[in-house]
Amino acid sequence: MKQPPLSALLKPFLFLLIIRLTHCASVGNDTLCLETLKRSISDPNDYLASWDFNNSTQGSICKFSGIDCWNENDNRVLNIRLANMGLKGHFPSGLEHCASLTGLDLSGNIFSGSIPKNICYVVPFMTSFDLSSNSFTGNIPVNLSLCQYLNSINLQHNSLSGQIPGQLATLDRLTTFNVANNLLSGQIPEFNNKLSADSFANNPGLCGSPLNVQCAASSKKGNLGVIIGSAVGGIMVVVLVVGVVVFVLLRKVPKRKREEDPKGNKWAKVLKGAKATKVFVLLRKVPKRKREEDPKGNKWAKVLKGAKATKVSMFENSVSKMKLADLMKATDDFSNENIIQTGRTGSIYKAVLQDGSFLSIKRLQDSSHSESQFKAEMETLGKIKHRNLLPLIGYCIAKKEKLLVYHYMPNGMLRDQIMWLNWSERLKVAIGSARGFAWLHHTCNPRILHRNISSKYILLDQNFEPKISDFGLARLMNPIDTHLSTFVNGEFGEFGYVAPEYIQPLVTTLKGDVYSFGVVLLELVSGEKPTQVSEAPEGFKGNLVEWVKHLSESNALALAIDRDMIGNDNNLESEIMQFLKVACRCVLSGPKERPTMFEVYQLLNAIGQKYHFSSAGGDDIIMTDNNTEEHDGFEELIVAK
Repeated sequence: MKQPPLSALLKPFLFLLIIRLTHCASVGNDTLCLETLKRSISDPNDYLASWDFNNSTQGSICKFSGIDCWNENDNRVLNIRLANMGLKGHFPSGLEHCASLTGLDLSGNIFSGSIPKNICYVVPFMTSFDLSSNSFTGNIPVNLSLCQYLNSINLQHNSLSGQIPGQLATLDRLTTFNVANNLLSGQIPEFNNKLSADSFANNPGLCGSPLNVQCAASSKKGNLGVIIGSAVGGIMVVVLVVGVVVFVLLRKVPKRKREEDPKGNKWAKVLKGAKATKVFVLLRKVPKRKREEDPKGNKWAKVLKGAKATKVSMFENSVSKMKLADLMKATDDFSNENIIQTGRTGSIYKAVLQDGSFLSIKRLQDSSHSESQFKAEMETLGKIKHRNLLPLIGYCIAKKEKLLVYHYMPNGMLRDQIMWLNWSERLKVAIGSARGFAWLHHTCNPRILHRNISSKYILLDQNFEPKISDFGLARLMNPIDTHLSTFVNGEFGEFGYVAPEYIQPLVTTLKGDVYSFGVVLLELVSGEKPTQVSEAPEGFKGNLVEWVKHLSESNALALAIDRDMIGNDNNLESEIMQFLKVACRCVLSGPKERPTMFEVYQLLNAIGQKYHFSSAGGDDIIMTDNNTEEHDGFEELIVAK
């Protein structure tokens, strides 16, 4: 008999090991998990009466009705089985604190509302998921496919609508899948395992195998959306980039030359001989030959080997003295595999030091500053300290390369964390970020314009305290900072964050920063992307700001709120609406209509008073003057030349 491969035998043990290690590293608290769950739902029949949290002895929660533990003497919940208890409410809160949970059965109750989009963050090791015979509505979350250990999904007898996400067919462990008796439509994905027609029965709009319902051509085309959309999307990105470049170039062409070339296509006529050139070449970032010659993408770093003895200038005594050699060793000679962020100002590498600690190293993009000017800028930035700023702790100049050293932020970019944060966590991030930006605008000496505010440049530490990165760096870049081209192509300002006044060749302003931060606030409250709104009606082609303005004009602003972040707590809507209105003021079209960053901080801080977010005394004191908002074009970093 053929023996199964060793990897197949080890998988179950590796799964258990992952859960054990995750539990050890987790801040999860299973008692808090069950406490929060019980508070978030209604139990009219008192089935959860045995859930007594006054007993703090080890293993006490394992005796609760519907709770299975990994070990009866260990407060680690394995399964939550609350079937047929007549429970009411939305999807329960608090499950993220059950770090070792693998099974969730809420079947046969009266739960309603949508299934959380972030379900696989809440219960990452789930193997069995049963919400059958409830009143859940909305779509089946695409992100359910991220629960890679799922063996069984049972969603039958609900009121779920939309299509079955094709990504669910990639779950190779899935053996049971049932969505019968819902309101689903579209073509059934091709699951690897044979599923019976009963699993999809009584969904009027479903078609395809195993049902004996033929799909219309349009339905089949719809199911190819992910593949075709990706291809078309890639081509559209290329077209957009080319269009922007042409637009910028035409803006720079003198009037006389435009008269000589009225159609503005003289450059295109030169390309006639290259008509057969494939668009694909535009998508290739690095020729294959060069990739083979430089597989780690660090050829530039190898040139620095002769300068390994160069010292790293440090601003913090808490960090050991280092040389360039230490930075190179900690980043595997700046291998592309260690890049954790890229942007207009440069790439950031994760560095693992010999003692096991982490740093972030930014390789700064081309700078026109002389070495003495650059050092002066660094010395200024190195003195800037605030609880919500990512401090510059060192820098190194080696040949033509300029490297900046920062603390490593374990929770990465806000952009990647928003969907996992609840309302109070998002509010905490908003207040902390506003505090930092207000300090830069009004108190820091010299005052600093950021010019590149986005959720990409707000980082989160181990406690999810926001740290603003990249402040003061825009001025170091080569392009003419105030020209239109530096904004329309995302060099100084991410797409979706740039204030409307920057379509004119004006000097950057404080109120431009306020606008960009307003977009971040809209991201926090809506859970949407700046340039892509998933909840917008079909046919809507605007960005996040335009969508929110449309809702506001339609007296439907509340529809912008991300319901996943508030769970069942309807009492939060009033303060979230206050928050949303602050965000809307920040993105008003006219710069003078927007509040100052100090006013934004004051408004947000007032909303968050009841949460008693920690205060750091002096950092909260922001000095401002009445004329600050009038200085639309001040030099943001003034250093001795």
